[in-house]
Amino acid sequence: MKVFHNILQIWYEEFVDVFKDRGVLIFILFVPLCYPLLYSYVYTNEVVREVPTVVIDESNSELSRKFIRKVDASPDVKIIAHCYNLEEARELIKRQKAYGIIRIPHSLEKDMLHGDESNIAVYCDMSSMLYYKAIVLTTTNVSLDMNEDIKVDNYLHSTIQREKDIKKMPIEYSYIPYFNTQSGFASFLIPPVLMLIIQQTLLLGIGMSMGRVRERNKGNSFPLRRPYKNAIQIVFGKMLFYFLIYIIMAVYMFTYVNKAFALPSLGDYGTFIAFVIPYILSCIFFAMVLSVFVYRREDCIMLFVFISVPLLFMSGISWPGTAIPRFWKIISYAFPSTFGMNGYVRISSMGASLNDVAFEYHSLWLQIGIYFLLACLLYKVRMAKVVHRKV
Repeated sequence: MKVFHNILQIWYEEFVDVFKDRGVLIFILFVPLCYPLLYSYVYTNEVVREVPTVVIDESNSELSRKFIRKVDASPDVKIIAHCYNLEEARELIKRQKAYGIIRIPHSLEKDMLHGDESNIAVYCDMSSMLYYKAIVLTTTNVSLDMNEDIKVDNYLHSTIQREKDIKKMPIEYSYIPYFNTQSGFASFLIPPVLMLIIQQTLLLGIGMSMGRVRERNKGNSFPLRRPYKNAIQIVFGKMLFYFLIYIIMAVYMFTYVNKAFALPSLGDYGTFIAFVIPYILSCIFFAMVLSVFVYRREDCIMLFVFISVPLLFMSGISWPGTAIPRFWKIISYAFPSTFGMNGYVRISSMGASLNDVAFEYHSLWLQIGIYFLLACLLYKVRMAKVVHRKV
C-alpha cells in the first residue's frame, strides 16, 4: 500500500506543478489541442486548383493552341497571360502573379510533321511543391493525351473508328486511388503529423518540467522529500500523469480532428486504442530518458524542436523508406515516432489490423522496456548524486 501511496502522491504533485507552470501547460495541453486543428485547417482544401500560369507560344500553330486550351481547361491550371519572351514571364513570377511558365518552341508543328520529337519547357516556382505538382502533372497528362492522338493520325490510316481506339489505348485502365482519393496533401501529411505532435510535446513538456525542478532545487533532479526515494516509483508516478492526459489527446485526434476535417479514418477504434497505448508509453519513457540531460527550462526547446522535420523524413512517410540510407534507418528506430507514424497511417488510412502492423506494434513494446529501464537507471544515478551531495 505504501508503494501505491507514493506513486499517487508523485502523480498528484506532478499534476499540481504542471498546472501551475504555464510553460509546461502550453506544451502538454494547448499544443496537442490546437496544433492538429491549425495544421488540418491550413490544408483543408487538400489540393490546389487554378494555379496561375503564363504561356510563351513561339509556335503559334493549331497544335500549340490546342495544347494551351487543354491545359487551361484542366481544373488545376489557369492560363492568365500570354508572354512574348521569357523575361516578361519571369517578371510575373517575381511579382507572384503566376507560379509557372509553359514555353512552346517555334518548331513544334514542324517537328510533328517530320515525325520528330519536340520539347515543351515547363518552369515552376519551387517555393511550393503543390504548385509544382499541379503544373507538371497537368502538362504531362495533356502531352500524353495529345501524343496518343498524334500517334493514331500519323501511323494508322484506317477509317474504322474501333481500330483507331484500339491503337490509341490497347489496354483500357482506370486510375482509382484507394487510400487518398483526392491525392490531397492533408490526407497524406496530417495523420503522421498527429503522431509526431504527441512525441514532440511530451519531449518538450517533460523536459521543461525537469528543467524547472532543477532550477527550483539548485541542480537536483528531484525534490528532497519522502516519496522521491525510489526511482521506479518516480517513473511510474510521472508516467501515470502524462499517460492519462495523452490518451485523451490521442482519442481527440483520432475522433474529432479526423471527422472535423474529413481525414482518413478507416481503422477500427479498438485497434487504434491497442496501438496508441504502447506508443504513448514509449514516448513518455523516451522523454524521461532525455529529460535527464535538461538542466534549464530553455534547454529542451533547443534540443528537441529542431528534430521534428528530420524525424518526419526518417520515418519513411514523406521520403520512401527504401531510399533512406541504412545508417539513418537504424537511427530512426531509436525514436517512437518512426513506428508510431507508420503504424497509425496504415491503421487510419488503410484500415490495417494489429497483425498488419505487428512489426511497429512489437517494436513499440520493445522500446517501452528499454526506455523504462534506462529511465529508472538514470533517475537512480541522479538520486545517488543528490544523496552524495547532501552527505
